[in-house]
Amino acid sequence: MGRMFGTDGVRGIANSELTAELAYNLGRAGAYVLTEGAHKPKILVGMDTRISGDMLESALVAGILSVGAEAVCLGVVPTPAVAYLTRKYGADAGVVISASHNPVEYNGIKFFNSQGYKLSDELEDRIQAVIENGFQGVPLPTGADLGRKIVEEAALEHYIEFVKSTVDINFKGMKVALDCANGASYKAAVETFRSLGAEVVVINNDPDGVNINKNCGSTHPEELMEYVVKKGCDLGLAFDGDADRCLAVDEKGNLVHGDFMIAICGKYLKEQGKLDNNAVVVTVMSNLGLDIALSKEGIKSIKTKVGDRYVLEEMVKEGYKLGGEQSGHIIFLEHNTTGDGLLTALQLTAIVKKSEKKLSELASMMKELPQVLVNAKVPNDKKDIHETDEEIANEIKNIEEKLHGVGRVLIRPSGTEPLVRVMLEGEDQAEIDEMANSLAKLIEEKANR
Repeated sequence: MGRMFGTDGVRGIANSELTAELAYNLGRAGAYVLTEGAHKPKILVGMDTRISGDMLESALVAGILSVGAEAVCLGVVPTPAVAYLTRKYGADAGVVISASHNPVEYNGIKFFNSQGYKLSDELEDRIQAVIENGFQGVPLPTGADLGRKIVEEAALEHYIEFVKSTVDINFKGMKVALDCANGASYKAAVETFRSLGAEVVVINNDPDGVNINKNCGSTHPEELMEYVVKKGCDLGLAFDGDADRCLAVDEKGNLVHGDFMIAICGKYLKEQGKLDNNAVVVTVMSNLGLDIALSKEGIKSIKTKVGDRYVLEEMVKEGYKLGGEQSGHIIFLEHNTTGDGLLTALQLTAIVKKSEKKLSELASMMKELPQVLVNAKVPNDKKDIHETDEEIANEIKNIEEKLHGVGRVLIRPSGTEPLVRVMLEGEDQAEIDEMANSLAKLIEEKANR
């Protein structure tokens, strides 16, 4: 059997790949591995608004209860709420049933440890091993030793109190548009912004179990971009299905993606003396314009592989406070242990209010360089040809020289398909288009000889 866990938990089409049986097994094995030694273990369970959530929650909770652990059901809450509440409630672990920004037919199961961090590969592998070994040695208690299910009615309220406590200003006089993606933020975001005094207008906050992420939210911000202008808002904020991401829209209807948001927040935190090591953590896919903008402010950008788990690992290891991705998955480690869309939305809105500047003006600190991405089909055993072939290596060097330091070449082998991704950034879109296509062609030709 291949590895069950991907970069963000176990994911698949609900009731086909991610079955009720698999959810039960994950609940049982996860509860056993994550609570060894705990007297009467307690595990939190939260979910987004997808129709398959009820089925998977029932099965997952049954698995948790079968090993004698207590399951505390939080209902529909953002993913970062589970990370936070696991710590607040002193639970042994937390589980989220969500497939984030994916379409409705998908769902996923993701674990947090008692500190609210995603699990290490080693722990995930142990959970998988317990399932594959037929639950050898896993207890099957009876009578009074079985686990109980508890419903925590105040979970969302406790999370809202927490995110509000991370800003020290109200939003009176501001008009804010929210796109809740018909997902987990549909109550939390609206309630939070209203209680902080903002005038709130909202779209896509009427989930029916099937409309999550459907042409809305952070993966489809086009409707919000029009809506902000139509309603005369100061800014708009778009969340994804489980609300661990947030993208912004300025008052003119322009998208302000994660790179811009990191630049704005990084600059503000540095001015406040709150940016540890004067550094932010981003991935190799963040726009070169972000590096240029940050270096002008005297801020270093530390690069990691693509994936929020790698950003978080680097932040925890070196004590950095701010990191994230272009997708709007931004981590404020001082406040929470995972990307938190609502927290990010509040931090950005507070900066707009305190600076007394328009969001478009704040975002103008960064100029986004044109980017082009071309796929080159290569056999799986030739994915490193750009490093081993002299002609390709020389061509990459030539391109970098032509870009005069204001641009770059990035080659990324795909983890799942027989191809490498050729990404170029530079000042001239037509020039980098041509360069990227000819480089991809050269790689393809040489790899398939």
